[in-house]
Amino acid sequence: MINKPCRADARRKRHYRLRRNLSGTAARPRLTVFKSNKYIYAQIIDDIKGHTLASASTMDAALVKAGKLKSTSNIDAAKVVGTQVAKKAKELGIEEVVFDRSGYIYHGKVAALADAAREAGLKF
Repeated sequence: MINKPCRADARRKRHYRLRRNLSGTAARPRLTVFKSNKYIYAQIIDDIKGHTLASASTMDAALVKAGKLKSTSNIDAAKVVGTQVAKKAKELGIEEVVFDRSGYIYHGKVAALADAAREAGLKF
């Protein structure tokens, strides 16, 4: 019998390994990414207080109703989420963040979200 490793468990192990050395503060909060099969989520978190300062996802009704998204789980959707979360961060006066890729490979949707957030003015 072949034991195939679970991809989700491997991602969780990578995520925990990253989080040992990665933390967000009030001055420089953490921008974290989560992907499901259907949606893409991004949050800006102050780990010291344990508060989510800003968030954006492809589930936001404003994005879907505005017709900005054709699909909620592709690279174009990730770019929209990146710009949205950066815009919300700018409104709160957040300029710099620590990027947490949550164990995902920095490629495709994760890279698109990060690049869009950088273009919208976040520094990391």
